[in-house]
Amino acid sequence: MTSENVAYKEKTMADSLVQLEFAKVVKLVVAKTQTTYGRSLAEALAPFHERPRIEEALREAKEAAQLLQEDGPLSLGSGDDLLPHLACLKTEGLRLEAEVLRDVQAALEAALECRQKLLKSEVCPSLQDFARRLTPFPDLAAEIRRSIGLRAEILDSASFELADLRDGLKGERNRVKRQLDRLLQDDGLQGVFQESLITDRNGRYVVPVRADHSGRLKGFVHDISASGQTLYVEPAATLESNNRVQTLLHKISREEERILARLTASVREVRKPLAENQAILARLDLRQAIARLSVELEAIVPVLEEEPSLLLHDARHPLLVAAKKKNPEAPSVVPVDLRLPQECHSLIISGPNTGGKTVTLKTAGLLVLMVRAGLPIPCAPGSRIFPFAPVMADIGDEQSIEESLSTFSGHLLRLRHILQEADSRSLILMDELGTGTDPGEGSALALAAVDCLRDLDARVMATTHLHVIKGYAQLEAGVENAAVEFDVETLQPTYRLHYGIPGASHAFTIARRIGLPEKLLSGAEDYLGQGEREGVAIIERLQTLRATLDEELLVAQRLKNIAEEDARKARRGLDEIESRRTLILEEARQQGARMLTSAEERLQELFRQAPKESAQPKQRAELTSAVRALHETLPQPLPEGPEKVPEDVVSGEKLYVPALGVEAEVVAVDGSRVELLAGGKKLRQPLSALRQFQPRRYVSQQKVTPKIRDRVERKAFLPRLVLVGKRVDDASLMLDRFLDDALLYGELNLEIVHGAGQGILRRVVREFLAGRKEVAVFQAAAAEQGGDNVTIVELRH
Repeated sequence: MTSENVAYKEKTMADSLVQLEFAKVVKLVVAKTQTTYGRSLAEALAPFHERPRIEEALREAKEAAQLLQEDGPLSLGSGDDLLPHLACLKTEGLRLEAEVLRDVQAALEAALECRQKLLKSEVCPSLQDFARRLTPFPDLAAEIRRSIGLRAEILDSASFELADLRDGLKGERNRVKRQLDRLLQDDGLQGVFQESLITDRNGRYVVPVRADHSGRLKGFVHDISASGQTLYVEPAATLESNNRVQTLLHKISREEERILARLTASVREVRKPLAENQAILARLDLRQAIARLSVELEAIVPVLEEEPSLLLHDARHPLLVAAKKKNPEAPSVVPVDLRLPQECHSLIISGPNTGGKTVTLKTAGLLVLMVRAGLPIPCAPGSRIFPFAPVMADIGDEQSIEESLSTFSGHLLRLRHILQEADSRSLILMDELGTGTDPGEGSALALAAVDCLRDLDARVMATTHLHVIKGYAQLEAGVENAAVEFDVETLQPTYRLHYGIPGASHAFTIARRIGLPEKLLSGAEDYLGQGEREGVAIIERLQTLRATLDEELLVAQRLKNIAEEDARKARRGLDEIESRRTLILEEARQQGARMLTSAEERLQELFRQAPKESAQPKQRAELTSAVRALHETLPQPLPEGPEKVPEDVVSGEKLYVPALGVEAEVVAVDGSRVELLAGGKKLRQPLSALRQFQPRRYVSQQKVTPKIRDRVERKAFLPRLVLVGKRVDDASLMLDRFLDDALLYGELNLEIVHGAGQGILRRVVREFLAGRKEVAVFQAAAAEQGGDNVTIVELRH
């Protein structure tokens, strides 16, 4: 391949990205980033070629979206790029400024927070690999936090020496000001001063002296006003004190330089891990930006197919969706189903102008590129896609006056390079197939090009107005027609796509509705010819029939869904009736058994009370035997069960059914009704017809924790609660239960371990305790018990 061909190949690939507007999608991602280094990564976003990288990127994007929706965004620090500053540290003696050290601290704290948040999450196993590679260096972050303030000022706490020097400076300055105040108020110097003001010149305190009285005050002139009427004089009396101030300022400056040098040395030791941290944070920022865009576009990660095919339900062009989100007044985005099954190599889309043919092509190509770049795409769940590579497009006008290329020549040149690069993994998108030249010759070239691409096993999606190409798609195996729908009543496209039929251009229909003269239209139809007119009419009737059939199919589907729902309701009703019938019959039998048992006991009592001579022994025996035989035909009275009516139940719990006298397992709960399994049979009962065991029982295969705790089931209570590492919401729930349990067990002295960290958990615990009436006193523990890391609580009697 010549260098010219290589260059044009690269140009063809780049042109396809431009034609499909991939760069605009990249801009949407860039706008969602938070950091400069994440932005750089997003700006370099491009489709991958290797399937493992595509799968990895999509997996990370899916996890990032779940994490964003369930746990909120990650904290990524100040976002300033540290790499240039870290590179400078290779040279010994260079010192980082306080502002840069603040950025280092922010990056370290972001690394720690991201690591903790990701490792606690249950929805991002792939992102957790990044978290494990983050090195937070908490001691270094704490040292910088102790030394550098929020405004990048060096704090007194940076060193004992600095604190002492600044205290000394403050004292000396106050001493100088007092001396100057006395001079300003000295009666003997009345009229000397321009005003009673102490100011600063060159770091030394001075007073404004009138030029015509300068001889009355001994001292050194540091400045003169613009008018020459005022001299700024340092009195001789304050010279020594001002000198001490200057000495202290110099010492403070040297101490601050020493502190910055010390912190810089600490950063220099870990510059490589810091650079690695930034690379990981950049990756996390990119994934989080993609997650934000996915939520905005309502995008999903489709299933990646192993073989070349395409099945996208309710696909939407991402740029149109984004425009609608930005401007609610923008036209609504109509979703379209895109189908290119494995057995279909080519899809020919036809229909009127402005009907959405080109948008359909661009949507298919852009969504493939997005998937290859690791971006979720706006379509419905269940969609499937093959990561076609390369995706090559011939869309738009390739005319070039400078290169002496006509529109048709430009298309041919592009087609030549497409044929050179196409293979079984390629997706070829061609707009207005066969146009730009004589329709007969253009159609022949277009059909031959499609045949060549089919021979290469490439997948083709093309648009056309030419009937020859539509007929080819209708007759050839492996090629399918699709039509964009057009409403002839409103003269507006519906943007829906119908498969299996060619689309009509509706040129005459549109012209007639617009109001072109009938004479002109009749002449045009005569020029068209009888056969051509009949072909157009057939296509239009087919399209109308297909639209009618699709509408009827939708109605039939809705009716089918309604019928299935009615059938489900009927089955549920029959189940309810059968369940109630079983319960009523069983209750009746039990009632009969109880009545017969009572009658038997009463009969025996009468026999005991009656004189022996009142009934013959034989008759008495026969009567007793008859009652006993009848009793044996009825069920035994049910044993007494628990009496508590359940308020809440969970799947897997065992309940008692009084009407049947049996235990049953809870299968499902629907509000106040419960589905049970008893003796292999299912039945449904209201909660009021059931009884709950105390303590509650569960099937032996699993242990289910009740949703509502109505009693303490632990056998022992420990008056110490450890909350270290817990999230605020979880810690609040645990603390609430801990206090309730303590009151139940009568424990009045408690210990809560929350650790130090950034003090957030300690503050939440103490604010919570302050709001509880049963808490009498709470305070930090003694130093030997943990100090401020532990809170001691005393409850009221």
